[in-house]
Amino acid sequence: MYEYIYGLITDINPKYIVIEANNVGYLVNVCNPYSFKKDEFVKLYVYLQIREDSHELFGFHEKEEKELFLKLISVNGIGPRSAVAILASGTVSEISNAILAGNAKYLQKFPGIGPKASQQIILDLQGKLNIEPCNNMLFDDHLSDCEEALISLGYNKKDVKKVLDKIDTSQSQDIIIKEALKLLSRN
Repeated sequence: MYEYIYGLITDINPKYIVIEANNVGYLVNVCNPYSFKKDEFVKLYVYLQIREDSHELFGFHEKEEKELFLKLISVNGIGPRSAVAILASGTVSEISNAILAGNAKYLQKFPGIGPKASQQIILDLQGKLNIEPCNNMLFDDHLSDCEEALISLGYNKKDVKKVLDKIDTSQSQDIIIKEALKLLSRN
């Protein structure tokens, strides 16, 4: 219904901000309220949740944040509050890359996200996000798990590192390990 609100931040609280636009103060739930400054004009991308007992606005600095929020709330068992908690704890690119890589361990670090919820997020959103995976520090846990698995199978750590450098690490851990085993068996 609403795309964005442009207005003045008049109040900041631990879970929400108040933004005044055209002499109306809107209470908007945001990921990190203290990332805003009081008495500052901002363009805030918003999502209006209409329920039988309430109408709530959720706000985002960037359009990409809002789009990821909408994808997250489309996952069975993930509501707006959980999605806001996820976005408050990570960047859009980190969260998106974790989903694309199938990194359930990374997703479980968010409040209220356990093993089942993290797997459901990956299952529902993998391949539906409009970003290209990138190799960054997010994959340290992902790759170290793969590395540990290969070393536990008796392969040399040095050989494992060389092989992992040759593999596309944006894939799930299962695929990375399978490809690494193929390359390691050729040596």
